[in-house]
Amino acid sequence: MTSAFIPYDSYQEYSIQEMHQRSSDFLLEMRRRRSVRDFSERSVDRLIIENCLRTANSAPSGANLQPWFFVVVSDLKVKKQIRHLAEQEEHEFYTKRATPEWLKTLIPLGTDEHKPFLEKAPYLIAIFSKSYESKSDGTKVKYYYSNESTGIATGILVAAIHHAGLACLTHTPSPMGFLNEILNRPINEKPYLLLVVGYPENDVKVPDIKKKELSEVSSFL
Repeated sequence: MTSAFIPYDSYQEYSIQEMHQRSSDFLLEMRRRRSVRDFSERSVDRLIIENCLRTANSAPSGANLQPWFFVVVSDLKVKKQIRHLAEQEEHEFYTKRATPEWLKTLIPLGTDEHKPFLEKAPYLIAIFSKSYESKSDGTKVKYYYSNESTGIATGILVAAIHHAGLACLTHTPSPMGFLNEILNRPINEKPYLLLVVGYPENDVKVPDIKKKELSEVSSFL
């Protein structure tokens, strides 16, 4: 079967000068982004979240199968459930599973097993990655490059949330299977991560950390 193709009319070319400026402006914009762990209880307009999700959904994916699913949680009762079970897994991590070396690398971030932001932030976005889709006739459609595709969509979502003027935090309690049960998601969806979203607290502080230089993370051949 041959796919239909349409003109790429939405592409817009810029002058070299404009491209330099746009890339520089976006770099400065994203350098302002920081992960925060102290969130305000201020409400966030749902339309902002919806637009950020639409932006994430524009991400490329293997065979255009879009193997992601986003569950947006604002219900306090559900957030409390997620916090309770996430902190159970985090307690196991910090007290039993994590190696001394691993714990040492976390010291500059000031993290521990307590995750009050899961309850306080106005929104949690649980991101799931689908391995296949079950059709109504009982057959399965396999999804290719699910983790890679979901990772790309998640990165775009983080950028969209920051660009909208909000803060977020990527949180990955391990294992995260409890999210399927709490959020009523099927077994073909694997929890990818939790994104905590909202306004930062007025007096929020972030770790004094630096990003690697370009030469440390890239090469040109």
